[in-house]
Amino acid sequence: MTTTRPAADTGTVPVGTLMSIFDPLFLGIDEFGQPVYLPLIYRNMLIGGEPGAGKSSLLNTIVGHAALCDDVRLCLLDGKLVELGLYEGSADVFVGPDLDLAILTLERLQTVMDNRYAFLRSVNRQKFLPRDAFDAILVAIDEIAYFSATVGDKKDQERFMALLRDLTARGRAVGIIVVAATQRPSSDIILPSLRALFAWRFAGRCTDDVSSDIVLGHGWAKRGYSANTVDPNNQGCGYLIAEGGIPALVKACFMTNADIIRVANYAAWVRRSSTETRLTTELRAAA
Repeated sequence: MTTTRPAADTGTVPVGTLMSIFDPLFLGIDEFGQPVYLPLIYRNMLIGGEPGAGKSSLLNTIVGHAALCDDVRLCLLDGKLVELGLYEGSADVFVGPDLDLAILTLERLQTVMDNRYAFLRSVNRQKFLPRDAFDAILVAIDEIAYFSATVGDKKDQERFMALLRDLTARGRAVGIIVVAATQRPSSDIILPSLRALFAWRFAGRCTDDVSSDIVLGHGWAKRGYSANTVDPNNQGCGYLIAEGGIPALVKACFMTNADIIRVANYAAWVRRSSTETRLTTELRAAA
């Protein structure tokens, strides 16, 4: 029977991949069949698209890459539990359908961020560097709308979004990377002020030009770049745009459920060698 739990400890020494969050992420291929690599460090990423567009698959690819890096900790928020749940054993923090816990987690991350800035100031530096005194943190959120518009009251939803905007705006220099996905790319979920904070944006198949523009930026549909034109049967295909760039058609790579389990179990086995990670220590100090 297939299990999502890490294999039992055999007494062997875990061997890591020697990957770093400073290594570019392999995203997929462009329309000419050429590989597409994305640098994640010092950047954030927004993923949008209608249900079935492949956004969760792309998010799993990003989390899988980070899980195999030995210099990044995982903080995962998943209202559905099952999209990122396979990586729970690799994560320092995993939040399911619990808005109160999601807010508390973002508040603690905000304190961690402030503490890291205080450290950088004390050593006369402006940003996080490879092999620094602390690890990078990947904050991956599957379905922003669940926490910002579906559960809880308006006050709590607004609190969640305010914290998310702050982490996205200020976290990059101290190694905090926010990757957020939503299947409801609407203006009430992705405000222009929030979208502008994501250096990378990926729009999978969208139901209309307006939804595509909400992810990519206003006016791209009129210039011929609309995710509404993506074939509904071509899952994982969409437009990718970087800050100041032009949207490019990309086919994101795909991991099967078995692939995700294999990567997640291996990452959890390697990470188990440390009984208490540095992020866990930081979050406890911030509590």
